[in-house]
Amino acid sequence: MLLEHSRNVDLFRHVWKMMMGSRSLQLLILFVCSLTITTIECSECSEVKKQNPNLYNITRTIVHSAVSKGAVCLDGSPPAYYFDPGFGDGVDNWIVQISGGAWCVNVTDCIGRTKTQLGSSKYMDKLEFQGIHTKNKSANPDFYNWNKVILAYCDGGSFVGDVEYVDPATNLHFRGKRIFYAILEELLKKGLKNAKNALLAGTSAGGYPAVLYCDSFRDSLPTAARVKCLNDCGYFPHFKNPELERNWHDRFSGVAELQIKYTIGDHMTPLVDAGKCSASQNQSLQEMRSEFLNALPKGDNPKLRGVFVDSVHHHNSLLKRWIPEIAINVNGQLHTEAFADWYFDRKYTYLIDETNELPLENNARLIWAVDNATARVIYNATL
Repeated sequence: MLLEHSRNVDLFRHVWKMMMGSRSLQLLILFVCSLTITTIECSECSEVKKQNPNLYNITRTIVHSAVSKGAVCLDGSPPAYYFDPGFGDGVDNWIVQISGGAWCVNVTDCIGRTKTQLGSSKYMDKLEFQGIHTKNKSANPDFYNWNKVILAYCDGGSFVGDVEYVDPATNLHFRGKRIFYAILEELLKKGLKNAKNALLAGTSAGGYPAVLYCDSFRDSLPTAARVKCLNDCGYFPHFKNPELERNWHDRFSGVAELQIKYTIGDHMTPLVDAGKCSASQNQSLQEMRSEFLNALPKGDNPKLRGVFVDSVHHHNSLLKRWIPEIAINVNGQLHTEAFADWYFDRKYTYLIDETNELPLENNARLIWAVDNATARVIYNATL
């Protein structure tokens, strides 16, 4: 291999000396080299184009410096996040999303999590970015080129725990609050401190900390920046109906005891399965819906900043239903458009699905269409 390389170098030198006597040949060589470079670059560009802009993988970033602050996962390993840098005119705009993943409600449950990515960064693999993180400009025109961050969830308690004591018998660490601030500190150094637009979002179990830390997130950024927060599928209301209340009360009692008092809570009640409800459960859902709608401010309230109430039983809109074809549609308005209009203060939408009083069963193929006869939006799971 080395001999062949030497021969090639000697041959190139010989040809080069012959060609240097002609200016036209110099230009030819330059042109050929340019073609070679262009071909290589175009080849690399084609590889980028082959990537699906709607779904792509990002490698974890481990925050080793967080360990000295006591900001660690359940098993004591350092926390992590996933980062995809912005580009173009989106380099100063940021989406910071707090992951969900339910909670561990007793010691046994939490120990089980330490063997998974929900309790240890040792098991965190690449993460699929999709939904609001898509780079597809036509599907995501307002956010496609922003800096995108997803905080890995590994504390089991919605990023709220700050317990110094570690039981040597379990080696469980409840340090979610410290994790949030340790990662925020690193992101600020990466450029978040210069943000012009920023969104702190949380999904499911990550929804509550998005609300809890919204003010401190706002205070960390320039005063001139537009900063807003989104709780995506993370509201857990205190229902008056005991059938609906019991499940969440039992769950959160266990979480609170672990993350604050470090004692055991061991009772859980199965969730009501959408689409398989009894008549009494449907009645409870209708009562809850009515109570919720009556509590909303009316459309003529001058302080109102928008309402978009749909009936699709979905979870995690930011990732799962951000593409126009499967976005939630109420009276011809997509929830993705309504959200972007709200974020940029372009306009405020007041829309409530009055057609469906009971939840529409969630389905990956649940696609909306418009009934030409009634001009109403309908959902079809068989398209």
